[in-house]
Amino acid sequence: MAKPNKKGPTKTVDVYCAKCKSQLFKYRKGGKGALVKCFKERISVDFTNVSCTCPKCETLFARETLIRGTPALKLIGGKVYC
Repeated sequence: MAKPNKKGPTKTVDVYCAKCKSQLFKYRKGGKGALVKCFKERISVDFTNVSCTCPKCETLFARETLIRGTPALKLIGGKVYC
């Protein structure tokens, strides 16, 4: 399978916790679909202290996984919005 584009897109989106509305990270997203997974190499600014956990309310919002051989966060539906 093909790896994700190294350079990545230039458009960034802000990802927030759905429960407490605190900002989790800024992500360089490509395409116009829903945010389902986040490749770790495309996260430009990370505001979380512990990976996959909201720093304010400590809700688990994602799971760490490998997608096409690249480390990524698989987001849990309804836990985040952008």
